[in-house]
Amino acid sequence: MLVARSIALFVVAALFEIGGAWLIWQGVREHRGWLWIGAGVLALGAYGFAATFQPDADFGRILAAYGGIFVAGSIAWGMVADGYRPDRFDIIGALVCLAGMAVIMYAPRGH
Repeated sequence: MLVARSIALFVVAALFEIGGAWLIWQGVREHRGWLWIGAGVLALGAYGFAATFQPDADFGRILAAYGGIFVAGSIAWGMVADGYRPDRFDIIGALVCLAGMAVIMYAPRGH
């Protein structure tokens, strides 16, 4: 149950962080305005809180593992939101990152 909760929290964190960055990108680069930028800033703040609910207490481990989720999630977000078409190296790289995340977070430890 803890692993499922942890994975769900990583997904929520990714939606907030990637979504927040995308909103700011849209506000600035696509000239959509301050409302989009403000929503992005709020989403990025929510991301910071989402990570604190992880069951593991080690900040460095959580953020390092989240990096794998961020890589894969960013590619998925680009596919859905912007029509990005990843090539096989994007997919392989994302899978390597997810495997690294799983080792960091869920490998059996002696404590």
